[in-house]
Amino acid sequence: MMKKIVVFGEPLLRLSTNLGERLFQTDQLTINYGGAEANVGASLSRFGYEVYFVGKVPNSPLGQGYERHLHSFGIHTDYLLKGGERLGTYYLETGVGERSAQVTYDRKGSSFAQLSTDEINFAEILQGADLFHVSGITPALSRNLQELTLQGLKIAKELGVTTSFDFNYRAKLWSLEEASSVIKPFLPYVDICSCGELDALNLLGIEEADDTLDQSQKLIFYYKKITEMYPNIKYLYSTFREVFSASHNRLQGNLFVSGRLFQSRVHDITQIVDRVGGGDAFASGVLFGILEGFEPEQIVTFGTAASALKHTVHGDSNIFSEEDIRAFAENASGKIVR
Repeated sequence: MMKKIVVFGEPLLRLSTNLGERLFQTDQLTINYGGAEANVGASLSRFGYEVYFVGKVPNSPLGQGYERHLHSFGIHTDYLLKGGERLGTYYLETGVGERSAQVTYDRKGSSFAQLSTDEINFAEILQGADLFHVSGITPALSRNLQELTLQGLKIAKELGVTTSFDFNYRAKLWSLEEASSVIKPFLPYVDICSCGELDALNLLGIEEADDTLDQSQKLIFYYKKITEMYPNIKYLYSTFREVFSASHNRLQGNLFVSGRLFQSRVHDITQIVDRVGGGDAFASGVLFGILEGFEPEQIVTFGTAASALKHTVHGDSNIFSEEDIRAFAENASGKIVR
């Protein structure tokens, strides 16, 4: 039987500059639709799951365009509400060479941000679901969305649904202090968590690891502390990214399960086409591996390969199939760090 996946997040419109142009000088922008949770859902739908997107768009041509985007990936829109005034938007000034990409948000007052708590019925939506996925971007947008995120996670656990939470901290949306106070109550209801070293330090208040430890040993230290605090979290994952330029990064995936850290090989990505959505592609690959019962080495290898491939295509969502990623990852054997 095909697995049912539910993702909850803000529908977003991206407007990007052409390579070599600043936002203030450009007279031409490229449109893409995305959003962290929708990006994860798009990949999981490509992998053959029944994916349902929970969100809200305005009843306008842009809202219709977003719904069409979801349908193009085979995502179900039964729970995509219509109403409100606008679609959340962000502008991406494309990075080049040593100049990093810059994001400018224009999402205040979006249809999704104005969502009220009585518009979403998670008890109905999550019936028969195998996975519920949400990220820290959603509760950053409003008090109602903080309440809805917690409600969704709690109801999922009551129904026996596996829960997935990605910290996805965005400094332009809220402060570390607010994010920390809001996210901590979510974590007792989370099974699978995307969380990096900075999240452990700045949002969970874990003491800094011994400076004599290498990068991987430090991550093990933080992950052990997190699982002591929240023993319900069965999987923790993240990436190490070394940035040489906007078009040249090195990427390695990490997966912590049963007290051990598993790592992918290092991917040397020398010609990045579009980095946006790379983390979401990694998340979806990890979630797919867990849902399919892969061994830990296979999970982190598949997830990192999915992310590396995403860097080679335009747009927020990964367009590669399971077969594409498996073929690419064939020689990318994982290793275990004890």
